[in-house]
Amino acid sequence: MTKKLLIFSFLLCTTLGFSQQQKNYTFSLEEAVTFALDSNYTSINAQRDIAKAIKQKWETTAQGLPQIDGNISYNNNLKQPVTLLPAEITGGEPGTFVPVTFGTKQSANAVATLNQLIFDGSYLVGLKAAKAFLRYSENANEKTRLEVRKGVINAYGSVLLAQELVDIFEKNKTNLEQNLNETRKIYENGLGEEESVEQLEITLLDIETQLNNARRSQAIAKQMFNLALGIDVEAPVTLTDDLDQLANQNISLSLLDSSLKIEENVDYKIAYNLTEQRYFENRLEKSKFLPRLSAFVNYGTSANSDDFSFFNGDQVWYQSSVLGVSLNIPIFSSGMRSAASQRTKIALDQAETDLEQTKQQIKLDLTTAQSNYQFAIENYENSKKNLALAERIEGKNQVKFTEGLSTSFDLRQAQTQLYSAQQQFFQSMLTLINEKANLETVLNIPQLRMNYEEIKGKY
Repeated sequence: MTKKLLIFSFLLCTTLGFSQQQKNYTFSLEEAVTFALDSNYTSINAQRDIAKAIKQKWETTAQGLPQIDGNISYNNNLKQPVTLLPAEITGGEPGTFVPVTFGTKQSANAVATLNQLIFDGSYLVGLKAAKAFLRYSENANEKTRLEVRKGVINAYGSVLLAQELVDIFEKNKTNLEQNLNETRKIYENGLGEEESVEQLEITLLDIETQLNNARRSQAIAKQMFNLALGIDVEAPVTLTDDLDQLANQNISLSLLDSSLKIEENVDYKIAYNLTEQRYFENRLEKSKFLPRLSAFVNYGTSANSDDFSFFNGDQVWYQSSVLGVSLNIPIFSSGMRSAASQRTKIALDQAETDLEQTKQQIKLDLTTAQSNYQFAIENYENSKKNLALAERIEGKNQVKFTEGLSTSFDLRQAQTQLYSAQQQFFQSMLTLINEKANLETVLNIPQLRMNYEEIKGKY
């Protein structure tokens, strides 16, 4: 019975371990985006940046709160210092000295000090700067999440495109092999030309090369998609959406007329945050012209003995306490503080110029994204029509070639045109999906902002 239980336990552990290693993922596009927002490596670290900013904010705040320090010391004078006193004190001969040892051989002290900052201009500025840095971290996280979303959409579509290309190349290869076999038999029976066979062989070799490349590209696309999700690149993943369905879903003509409030764009918010930081850096240097006032109070106790008797109940301890106030007034720094203030003012002017440039760049980005999206829609519609025409042309040439009314060169040209139209059509679908994602990123659609309160529970 014991052996059976051991075998069963071993098989159970092995099965569980194998199932964990072979964990399968299934995603629609929206599910993949939602998953990646929490598991993508860059997104995780962006959330940690917010967590660090929260801690830094409290670190700055705590500098103005009461600080208590304790100090415990023990001294053992292995060789006590000797002081020479005039011998006349003890009735000795004038002009001579008597060696005297003061104090006890051992001593112990314990002191607790409370420090409190009363006024410091740099502290007040630091509090505001810490809050501004937290806002910057939140906006940087929002920017990261938008980029992660765009990257997942691109990677998802790339996997679907690679699969479509593999499927169409395999289908084309099958059709070509059938045509080649039929043409070869006709030639062997003396009813056709050798050139017809050679033309089809050339086309077949091209298709086989493209098929092999498409398979390699598919493997790479899957690994890139897994990396975008934040999972093992070798993990098996099943995609439930198809490329044609996504392309139709991503046609939204209303986006072409969308307007944008510059202040809502995440790039503008980040540039504004950087301007805030330069402003507070300037205020910080100016605050160094102000005095700094602080206070402290301490309480201590000390004991002395020739032997180590500090833990004995009869040891005498002497109490002491001090209350003090310190005012530090900056008077003269040889122009150092003035130069620092002027330097940070120049940096602030640079940040304001960068902010204005960012505003204009966002306007240009919106116009460009809308133009590219409109072109992607038009290109998709035209590619669909071109594919239908290329299929009809290839079909007609196939019939003509079979009936001996056209040459193999004409057939190969029609086939090459069809294969090119197929690739352009599938690529136009992926481009359409990606350009819509680019436009949505400029418009901050959807809103992916995380408040720092959502981060507090994690870290």
